[in-house]
Formats: sequence, C-alpha cells, structure tokens
Amino acid sequence: MTLALGNGNLSALPWREFVLEGFRGGVEVQALLFAVFLALYVLTVLGNVTMIVVITLDARLHSPMYFFLKNLSFLDLCYSSVIAPNALANFLSSKAISFRGCATQLFFFSLLPTTEAFLLAVMAYDRFLAICSPLQYPATMCSKTCSRLVLGTYCGGCLNSIIETSLTFQLPFCSSNRIDHFFCDVPPLLRLACANTALNELLLFGLCGLIIVSTTLAVLVSYGYIAVTILRMRSGSGRHKLFSTCGSHLTAVSLFYGTVFVMYAQPGAVESMEQGKVVSVFYTLVIPMLNPLIYSLRNKDVKDALQRLGQRHIAM
Repeated sequence: MTLALGNGNLSALPWREFVLEGFRGGVEVQALLFAVFLALYVLTVLGNVTMIVVITLDARLHSPMYFFLKNLSFLDLCYSSVIAPNALANFLSSKAISFRGCATQLFFFSLLPTTEAFLLAVMAYDRFLAICSPLQYPATMCSKTCSRLVLGTYCGGCLNSIIETSLTFQLPFCSSNRIDHFFCDVPPLLRLACANTALNELLLFGLCGLIIVSTTLAVLVSYGYIAVTILRMRSGSGRHKLFSTCGSHLTAVSLFYGTVFVMYAQPGAVESMEQGKVVSVFYTLVIPMLNPLIYSLRNKDVKDALQRLGQRHIAM
C-alpha cells in the first residue's frame, strides 16, 4: 500500500526521510540523555512486565480490576517501546527516520495513549460498580464484558489514530524535513507543512479535548459516587482499603491526563516545542515507569502476590 503524502506519493517528495533533531547539546549532553532514557526504559520494561507476570500467574488476582490493570501495564510497555528504542538509537547514531517509519510511529503513538485514556475511564467505572453495586458486580462485570470493554478502548484509540495520522500525512512537507522533537508527533510535524494547518490544529485540539473531557468526566462521576459510598461505610479498615485502591488509580489518572492536557488540549500547545519535549519525556517514559510502582506500593494484594511469587521462585 502506498502512503500518500501531500499532493503525491513518496517519489514526489524532495527528500526521502525526516531528521529527528531531538534535544540540543554536544556529545556529553547526548550521552547523559542516553543514560537517562535507557534507565527509564529499563525500569519501565521491568516494572510493567513484572505486573503482567504477577497478575497472570497469581490466581487470586484473576478479577476484573487486575485484568484491566494488566492491560494498562501492557499499554504502558508498548507505547514506551514505540518511542524509547528509536530515541536511544538517535542519541548514538543517525537521527534520520523514513517517511513510512515516521507515519508508523505516529500511528502507534496516537493509538496507544488514546487507548490508555479510555482504559483509565473503564477502570474507574469498574471500581464504581464494585463499590456501589457489589451484589450485581459479578454478573455485570463478567469476563466477556471485560473483554468487550478493553476491545472498545482499542477501537476508540484506533479511530483517533487513523484520523490524526491520515490528516497529518496528507499535508505537503516541502519547507523542511527536520523535526524539532525526538519522535514523530503531530505538533512538530504541523510546523513543517507548507500549507494551512488551521484545520489540523483545530482537529488536534478538538479530538484531544473531547477524549480528555469525556474520560475525565467519567472518572470524576464514578469517583464522586464512590466517595459518597465510602464515607457512608462504618468499617474503618474497609474504608482504608478502598481509599488505598482508589487512590492509586486517581494518582495514575491525574499524572496521565495532566501531562496530555498540557501537551495537546490547549490551543497554544503546538507552539511550545521545547516545553513539549520535556512533557513528552514525562508521559512517554516517566509515567509508564511510575504506574507499576503506584499500583504495587499502594496495593496490598499486589504486594502479597509479589511475595508469594518470590517465595515460589526461591523454593524452586
């Protein structure tokens, strides 16, 4: 399949690749950034793979909440892997990326974080049902329903990704091929287009705003009902456990939505590339690294499962 770009295909372009300029600085700065990116990525992989393995192997964690958490770890692992390996290679060697490679990276980068935004909303809805309707919860949130909800998050992410990628790469890139970023993203690509990008910027703002507002509203409404239900509970220990579990999710939601809003859901976001690079590091590497820690350190069930897995490994 030929990827159409601008007014023609790849053969009509004055160049055959983009150049990712990344971060400014000499060899020492690039080496330091390489070490930081490598450390963050290794911790991200180890943390999320550990969560996936623990939830898969421990039968006590085979519940809807941990099914969604395992999918969250999978998404974090995937979308950090879309960015980090290529960024690490660029610190040491050529910063060039082909047009098709750039389009592919943008597609998956748009797909996976958008899917995560929907999944975080689904996780809030799951906690709402579990806490506010405990008697109906097992029948309502059965395995088939959970699978359909996760599939729905991927469908929503895929739709957004197709729209963003196709409209971005329909623009003619003839002014320059040097992307002022360390990966292919919509805002820096729009700066290279030699055409009116007002529609693209409006669409970026509108789609991201709609996704963030709708999913944030779902989270806030769910946790509003949850807070009322928890405050009515007489058991102090039960209330503490629920606050701990919900607190982990709210922390993850706040970090993710906050950084995405700063980067995409404000009209002037595409004009601040230097700020955007720093924010991008945070949500492509730091948040995926922190999520396993947030959910494991604040969750007694996960900590117990880790201990059981460790004891089983020692016994073997």
